[in-house]
This record gives sequence, structure tokens and C-alpha cells, in this order.
Amino acid sequence: MGLQRAAIYTHRYDHIEETMMKREAGFSLIELLITMVIMGFVLTLGSDMFVGLLRGYKQQSKITETNIEGIVALELLRRDIASAGYGLPWSLSTAYNEATNAVAAVYNDSPTNSPPRAIVSGDNITAAGYVNGSDYLVIKAVNLAQNDTCTKWTILPNTGIASSWTPTSENLATTDRVILISPGSTAANSRTLVASGIFSAMTALSSDETSVIYGVAPADANPLWMPFNRADYYVKTTGITIPGRCASGTGVLYKAIVDQSGGGFSGNVFPLFDCIADMQVSYDLDRNGDGTISNTVVLNDLLGTPLTAQQLRDQLKVVRVYILAHEGQRDDNYTNPTNPILVGQSAPLGRNFDLSSLADPKWQHYRWKVYSLIVRPNNLR
Repeated sequence: MGLQRAAIYTHRYDHIEETMMKREAGFSLIELLITMVIMGFVLTLGSDMFVGLLRGYKQQSKITETNIEGIVALELLRRDIASAGYGLPWSLSTAYNEATNAVAAVYNDSPTNSPPRAIVSGDNITAAGYVNGSDYLVIKAVNLAQNDTCTKWTILPNTGIASSWTPTSENLATTDRVILISPGSTAANSRTLVASGIFSAMTALSSDETSVIYGVAPADANPLWMPFNRADYYVKTTGITIPGRCASGTGVLYKAIVDQSGGGFSGNVFPLFDCIADMQVSYDLDRNGDGTISNTVVLNDLLGTPLTAQQLRDQLKVVRVYILAHEGQRDDNYTNPTNPILVGQSAPLGRNFDLSSLADPKWQHYRWKVYSLIVRPNNLR
């Protein structure tokens, strides 16, 4: 009996030992190869998925970047259009200077003593460097420059003591360059430009009526070049390196402020919006004064007779700006479904832009979008 038990125990011990030896032996070469092949497939699928996610993330981040850039640029443009006419004199007896740039000078109201027009534009500019015959937009008002002075104003009563504001940071400095506007009492002398100069000199010009003083620019040794500020908006390919994500043949939307020290744009050109293929501008007019839009036009200074400053004040109700740009960067997995794309209203108020006319052979792999801006100017009258 004892021998049988001993044999059983011995058998069990041998079985356990054999099992442990097999476990210690590990995987066979075939098993390792199969495992490596499976892991290779898994890693390949994972890397493809990761690359796809990374590509999608990069595209979405560029789209978001474009949209943020567009919002900022359009809001600045909207603000400037809404400000058109703010502080402009309606009557003046002396000539003044304006833009000296060859293209910009087309939209000057100087060197005559004609009142400045609050807003005007050129249709389909073909000058060198300007993109694809885009429109050129000019806005005139005192508060368009990049300084604090042009946002300040005050009242000059017949006492000769200008009103002051709280907080004091809203007050004009004694050396700020300003204009003095007399409100007038008739249509012929409304908003007459009395003088331009430094703020401290204006108090001696007080008369029997209350006048308004508008800040135009900070202190400078030179007199004001213009009795207002002027901002030009245009799309151009020169003056800045076009971002690599932009399609060939697109440009940058600029805001250029005419310099009060000489009429140029030096140091006052600001890039706002990249990858622009086209910009179109049109206007809603109330021709007969009945309060309704009678027609929509392109106010083109290069053709026909432009509206006068008073006609613009009386008739202009809405300004429409349409900008064609692409979101993000090129995506070879995407094909743009529409070509040509209508920019603005139908011709001649806008145009069907043929994307294949761009210098980029892969124009169809961009996500093209038309940004629309419809603004009612608040300061024409």
C-alpha cells in the first residue's frame, strides 16, 4: 500500500516538474513571429489613424485661425464704415492736401476746397500688385487713425473755455492737433471748418455760438495734412510675405492710413486678413429721399460722374463688402464643389469669380468662402 502511494506521489511530482519546465521554456520562434506580425499590423493601423487625426487637427486649427482673423478684420472694417463721415466738415473755404500715393490719389477730394466725401471706392483695380481686379475702398472720418487723439472731442462754448470730461484721460492735450467745426444755422454754412491747429489755440477762436472741436492727431511740428483722417482698404500681394498656407494668386487685405505728415502710407499700413482672392463693394442708395432703397450701385470713380459729398450724405444708406478667401490650408482630400463663385451681388454689382484663373493649379483643394459685411453708416448726417 505504501509503495503504491509512493508511486502516485512520484508520478504527480514528475507531472508538475514537466509542466513547470514547459512554462520556463517561453514562446517558440513561430509564436514570436506571429505576434510580431500582428503587432506590426496594429501599429500600422494606429499610425495611419494618428497621422489622419494630426492632419485633421492641423486643418481644423488653420480653419479656426482663418475664422478668428476674419472676424477681427471684418469687425475693424465694419467699425470704420459705420464711422464714415464722423467729424467731417461740410463746408470749407480753403484747399487741403490728401493722399500722395498714385493709386490712392484717384480718390482725393483735394486740392480743391470741395468738402471730403465720407466714402468712395474704385471698381476692379488693375494696378500692379493689386489682386485679381479687386475693389478699392476709401473711408474718411476723424476717428480712423491708430491714435487716442482722434477718438476725443469737446465743446467750445462762446465763453472760450472748452468743456472737460471725466475721466481726464478723455480730454484733449493742449498740443494735440485738432479741427474746429461751427455747426452753422443754414444749409449753406452747416458744419463749417473754422480752423485747424493745436488744441490750445482753438479757445481764442470762440464766437457767439457753440462750436465742436475734434481731435485728429497727436502733437507734431507740422500742421495737419488733412482736416480729417483717411483709411484705404485694398487687397495686394506686395509689401508683405504671403503666408505659405495661402493659395497662389491670393493676397492680403490691408488697411492703410494716410499720414498726416506728408500724405503717404509710410508706417501706417496694417495687414488684416490673409489668403484673399477678391473683394467687391457696392452701395444701397435712396435716390428720391422716400426712405426706401431705390437702387444699388457701384460708386466707381473711374467711370462717370461720382456723387458729391452732399449727395452721399443724402442718398447713401447701406455699404456692402464681400470678400472671397479660403479657410485653412490646402487639403488634397477635399474638392471645392462650386466654381465660379459669386462675390457680392450679380454683375455689375459683383462678379462671378473663376477660381481656375488663380495661379494655383490646385485651387479646387481649398475651402473657399465669401465673407459678407452689410453696414449702415451712422455718421453721415
